[in-house]
Amino acid sequence: MAKKQECPQGVPEWMVTFSDLVTLLLTFFVLLLSMASMDPIKFVQAKSSIKDSFGWRTTAAPKKFSIPVIQSPPESKFTPIPRETKITYFKKIKNDLELTKLMDEVEAVQRDDDSIVLRINDSVLFDKGKTSLNPSSYPLLRKIADIVRPLPMTMRIEGHTDNTPTSLAATTNWDISVARAVSVMRFYNRGQIFSIDRMAAVGYGATNPLVPNTTDENKSKNRRVEFILNSNRKVDQYNRPTSKIPF
Repeated sequence: MAKKQECPQGVPEWMVTFSDLVTLLLTFFVLLLSMASMDPIKFVQAKSSIKDSFGWRTTAAPKKFSIPVIQSPPESKFTPIPRETKITYFKKIKNDLELTKLMDEVEAVQRDDDSIVLRINDSVLFDKGKTSLNPSSYPLLRKIADIVRPLPMTMRIEGHTDNTPTSLAATTNWDISVARAVSVMRFYNRGQIFSIDRMAAVGYGATNPLVPNTTDENKSKNRRVEFILNSNRKVDQYNRPTSKIPF
């Protein structure tokens, strides 16, 4: 009769190794499941790291993912000012005109295109038929420059006349309007009162009347100098006089 063999006490050695392997596999799959909702790029990087740990790498590691950065377009030299801001500027200009007591001599108008117009009758700046500034107008022009200078706006100086023919055959209303606009611009430039790169001078003669030239009163309204304030365009885009003018 064969001798009965006794079973050794404790867990077999192979069972310990097997249990450790199963536990590691379970942990591995739990880790994969917990990463299922993560960023795919990070998941691939984590999987490659695990492969490296077990020596299973067969392909090159994926390159680091990066999002290209697109630079913003350069800003223009003069960006348009919002309409609300221009309304605020218009109110400030009118208030400054009241504080400096210029409302009787300078009319402030806001156009539909959001440009601001400061309008002055020609008799305030020039003697009748003359194109040189009357010295009595210097303080007024300085005050206008002080009001406009802090604003981020360009200033186009426009000369206008009525349709009355001039006394000199060689001189037209257009010549007078251009000369008067340039006289104002020259005054600002010579005294360094207003930056030359923010100004332009142009004359329209009798082509842009405010009212029909049917009465002396209407003609007086049409003889004027206007300061057009606007930031939507560079000053170089305005029509400057083609002749070179020595400042």
